[in-house]
Amino acid sequence: MNILVIDDDPAVRKFITTILKKENHTVFEADNGKTGLQLLQEQHDIPVVITDIVMPEKEGIETIMEMRSQYPAIKILAISGGGKVGPENYLVLADALGAHTTLKKPFSGPELLLSLKLLQ
Repeated sequence: MNILVIDDDPAVRKFITTILKKENHTVFEADNGKTGLQLLQEQHDIPVVITDIVMPEKEGIETIMEMRSQYPAIKILAISGGGKVGPENYLVLADALGAHTTLKKPFSGPELLLSLKLLQ
């Protein structure tokens, strides 16, 4: 399966990508929502997006809202380590705005894969 991973932290993207590739997924990477949405325009066969919430340029909440509008069939896993208000608040908002499931950072490989299975 093709999966787009959007996160501004290169270490987090590498961690997620490594786990997904071990499960034979094809992974596309973006460092913010703007780049992620551009990739979705270019690649029409991405059924799942894993997106961080707190990012520069275009943050995750805005990205989720645009994906829900432009690509309603895409399944979204929102991830967040929080920020000033803590991850729970961001993830509740992401869920309310269209994320199909959420995952609080830090998370393990098995937790990521379980969350991904919930999308299928």
